[in-house]
Amino acid sequence: MKSNEKAVILCVDDEVVILNSLKKQLKNAFGDTYGYEIAESADEAMEIIEEMNEDKKTILLIVSDWLMPGMKGDEFLIHVHQKFPYIITIMLTGQADEEAIQRAMEQANLYCCLYKPLNTEKLIKTIQSSLVNYE
Repeated sequence: MKSNEKAVILCVDDEVVILNSLKKQLKNAFGDTYGYEIAESADEAMEIIEEMNEDKKTILLIVSDWLMPGMKGDEFLIHVHQKFPYIITIMLTGQADEEAIQRAMEQANLYCCLYKPLNTEKLIKTIQSSLVNYE
Protein backbone atom coordinates (compact mmCIF):
# COMPACT_ATOMS: atom_id res chain seq x y z
CA MET A 1 0.00 0.00 0.00
CA LYS A 2 1.44 3.34 -1.02
CA SER A 3 1.70 5.84 1.79
CA ASN A 4 -0.79 8.17 0.14
CA GLU A 5 -3.28 5.38 -0.44
CA LYS A 6 -5.90 5.03 2.26
CA ALA A 7 -7.25 1.65 3.26
CA VAL A 8 -10.94 1.41 2.41
CA ILE A 9 -14.08 0.53 4.35
CA LEU A 10 -16.75 -0.90 2.05
CA CYS A 11 -20.44 -0.74 2.94
CA VAL A 12 -22.92 -3.02 1.16
CA ASP A 13 -26.69 -2.61 1.45
CA ASP A 14 -29.52 -2.63 -1.08
CA GLU A 15 -31.04 0.45 0.57
CA VAL A 16 -29.33 3.63 -0.67
CA VAL A 17 -30.58 5.67 2.30
CA ILE A 18 -28.84 3.29 4.71
CA LEU A 19 -25.65 3.29 2.59
CA ASN A 20 -25.42 7.06 2.49
CA SER A 21 -26.12 7.26 6.20
CA LEU A 22 -23.44 4.64 6.96
CA LYS A 23 -20.88 6.44 4.84
CA LYS A 24 -21.65 9.76 6.55
CA GLN A 25 -21.42 8.21 10.03
CA LEU A 26 -18.11 6.53 9.22
CA LYS A 27 -16.68 9.78 7.82
CA ASN A 28 -17.82 11.62 10.95
CA ALA A 29 -16.15 9.02 13.17
CA PHE A 30 -12.95 8.30 11.24
CA GLY A 31 -12.54 11.40 9.06
CA ASP A 32 -9.85 11.09 6.41
CA THR A 33 -8.16 8.08 7.99
CA TYR A 34 -9.88 5.73 5.54
CA GLY A 35 -11.47 5.77 2.13
CA TYR A 36 -15.15 4.84 1.91
CA GLU A 37 -16.89 2.87 -0.82
CA ILE A 38 -20.51 1.83 -1.10
CA ALA A 39 -22.25 -0.89 -3.11
CA GLU A 40 -25.95 -1.65 -3.54
CA SER A 41 -25.51 -5.39 -4.06
CA ALA A 42 -23.10 -8.24 -3.45
CA ASP A 43 -22.28 -8.31 -7.19
CA GLU A 44 -21.45 -4.61 -7.24
CA ALA A 45 -19.37 -5.05 -4.08
CA MET A 46 -17.41 -7.93 -5.66
CA GLU A 47 -16.66 -5.73 -8.68
CA ILE A 48 -15.34 -2.99 -6.40
CA ILE A 49 -13.24 -5.49 -4.43
CA GLU A 50 -11.75 -7.04 -7.60
CA GLU A 51 -11.04 -3.61 -9.07
CA MET A 52 -9.37 -2.35 -5.93
CA ASN A 53 -7.35 -5.53 -5.66
CA GLU A 54 -6.10 -5.05 -9.23
CA ASP A 55 -5.18 -1.45 -8.35
CA LYS A 56 -3.32 -2.75 -5.28
CA LYS A 57 -5.64 -0.84 -2.95
CA THR A 58 -6.42 -2.30 0.45
CA ILE A 59 -9.95 -3.03 1.58
CA LEU A 60 -9.69 -3.20 5.32
CA LEU A 61 -13.24 -3.92 6.33
CA ILE A 62 -16.66 -4.70 4.88
CA VAL A 63 -19.95 -3.83 6.55
CA SER A 64 -22.63 -5.80 4.75
CA ASP A 65 -26.38 -6.10 5.11
CA TRP A 66 -27.72 -9.64 5.29
CA LEU A 67 -31.00 -9.46 3.41
CA MET A 68 -30.24 -8.33 -0.14
CA PRO A 69 -31.63 -9.35 -3.52
CA GLY A 70 -29.46 -11.83 -5.37
CA MET A 71 -26.88 -12.94 -2.86
CA LYS A 72 -27.49 -12.82 0.89
CA GLY A 73 -24.90 -11.19 3.14
CA ASP A 74 -23.59 -14.42 4.65
CA GLU A 75 -22.98 -15.96 1.20
CA PHE A 76 -21.31 -12.75 0.03
CA LEU A 77 -19.00 -12.53 3.07
CA ILE A 78 -18.07 -16.22 2.78
CA HIS A 79 -17.24 -15.65 -0.90
CA VAL A 80 -15.11 -12.61 -0.01
CA HIS A 81 -13.34 -14.45 2.82
CA GLN A 82 -12.36 -17.33 0.52
CA LYS A 83 -10.57 -14.93 -1.84
CA PHE A 84 -9.48 -12.22 0.61
CA PRO A 85 -9.18 -13.77 4.09
CA TYR A 86 -7.55 -10.67 5.59
CA ILE A 87 -10.64 -8.44 5.12
CA ILE A 88 -12.55 -7.87 8.36
CA THR A 89 -16.27 -8.62 7.98
CA ILE A 90 -19.23 -7.19 9.88
CA MET A 91 -22.81 -8.13 9.03
CA LEU A 92 -25.90 -6.00 9.63
CA THR A 93 -29.31 -7.54 9.86
CA GLY A 94 -32.90 -6.82 10.60
CA GLN A 95 -33.90 -10.45 10.19
CA ALA A 96 -31.02 -12.86 9.58
CA ASP A 97 -31.66 -16.33 10.83
CA GLU A 98 -29.26 -17.65 13.43
CA GLU A 99 -27.99 -20.29 10.97
CA ALA A 100 -26.88 -17.58 8.52
CA ILE A 101 -25.03 -15.75 11.29
CA GLN A 102 -23.42 -18.99 12.47
CA ARG A 103 -22.43 -19.87 8.89
CA ALA A 104 -20.83 -16.44 8.41
CA MET A 105 -18.94 -16.79 11.70
CA GLU A 106 -17.60 -20.21 10.78
CA GLN A 107 -16.94 -19.69 7.07
CA ALA A 108 -16.34 -15.94 6.70
CA ASN A 109 -14.54 -15.30 10.00
CA LEU A 110 -17.35 -12.84 10.79
CA TYR A 111 -16.10 -10.33 13.33
CA CYS A 112 -19.54 -9.28 14.50
CA CYS A 113 -23.22 -9.23 13.59
CA LEU A 114 -25.13 -6.06 14.47
CA TYR A 115 -28.88 -5.76 14.43
CA LYS A 116 -30.99 -3.11 12.72
CA PRO A 117 -32.18 -0.52 13.48
CA LEU A 118 -28.50 0.27 13.63
CA ASN A 119 -26.97 1.92 16.65
CA THR A 120 -24.25 4.15 15.16
CA GLU A 121 -22.22 4.30 18.33
CA LYS A 122 -22.18 0.52 18.57
CA LEU A 123 -21.13 0.21 14.91
CA ILE A 124 -18.27 2.70 15.34
CA LYS A 125 -17.06 0.95 18.52
CA THR A 126 -17.26 -2.43 16.78
CA ILE A 127 -15.22 -1.15 13.83
CA GLN A 128 -12.67 0.46 16.15
CA SER A 129 -12.23 -2.74 18.15
CA SER A 130 -11.94 -4.87 14.98
CA LEU A 131 -9.21 -2.55 13.64
CA VAL A 132 -7.26 -2.66 16.91
CA ASN A 133 -7.19 -6.45 16.57
CA TYR A 134 -6.25 -6.13 12.90
CA GLU A 135 -3.09 -4.15 13.54
